[in-house]
Amino acid sequence: MNNRFLLILKGMAMGIAEVIPGVSGGTIAFITGIYKRLLDSIKNINYKAIKLLFKGEVREFWKRVDGEFLITIFGGMAIGLLSGVFVISYLLKNHIEPLWGFFFGLIIASVIYIGKQVKKWNFYSFLILLLGIVFAYFLVAMHPMEGNRAYWYVFFSGLIAISALIMPGISGSFMLLILGMYTIIIPEVKILLTDRSLDSFLILAVFGTGMIVGLFTFARVMSWAFKQHEQKTLIILTGFMIGSLYKIWPWRIALSWLNKNTNKIETGLESIAKITGEHNKVITEKLVLPSDYLISDPRIATVVVAMVLGFAIVFFMERLQGNDK
Repeated sequence: MNNRFLLILKGMAMGIAEVIPGVSGGTIAFITGIYKRLLDSIKNINYKAIKLLFKGEVREFWKRVDGEFLITIFGGMAIGLLSGVFVISYLLKNHIEPLWGFFFGLIIASVIYIGKQVKKWNFYSFLILLLGIVFAYFLVAMHPMEGNRAYWYVFFSGLIAISALIMPGISGSFMLLILGMYTIIIPEVKILLTDRSLDSFLILAVFGTGMIVGLFTFARVMSWAFKQHEQKTLIILTGFMIGSLYKIWPWRIALSWLNKNTNKIETGLESIAKITGEHNKVITEKLVLPSDYLISDPRIATVVVAMVLGFAIVFFMERLQGNDK
């Protein structure tokens, strides 16, 4: 298969994952074998690289930052995001249980795949694994904080959101919700586009600056972690993915959700499918067994098939690894 086309497909998968609440594009990058290369490429966009660009040595700059790889991946992500908005929105509304089942199977297989790369499992390894599980679980299960329009908090939110974006097992958009900034940032985008408000521009500029700083800083941290502590990093990332399974269990009932029209959080006991869409975003939910999923048809057989498909596709992706190098 053509290397560039394969990279576009991987980028598309990352983009689509970012449309799914609770699913990280970093997870997809990891299981498709491009995670380390992506981190290194971003890390290499530094002072020396920028200096080459200003000197007019564009070819050297492009080679240094692995430009063809980056532009292909980000191009694929853009396609995935645009197409995912329509396809995933439809699936979330009409086939939410099988969709979650697919991603649940995918993450389970990813845990097995990454776990096999750990050379030695001992008490210390399982302790690190447990820390990763607990950390990810509390991140995805915690209740949202109250937002803050102070520039320092806006900057911090941008930094955390983009860091979570490239962290396997943790969703960047969900972190925004946890920080209470989803109800601030999204309306500010609309205000800027319609009213051209200077205040909105400043808020988004500070948020964007935080994202840029977070992207380059976190890429360096993760790249260093893999080079200096590869085994420990693999173990804790495995824990992150196990902990994130809480967020994608197929049978869940919404307890609270954000009404984007009113920017208020509503509570109740409702089917997630009924409140999923452009006007609502689920915040907290309750996990139940299929037998207790009384608000809708649990569709057990379909969900199981979707889980198996998600499980199998990881091993298909594994066979394709290395083709982009």
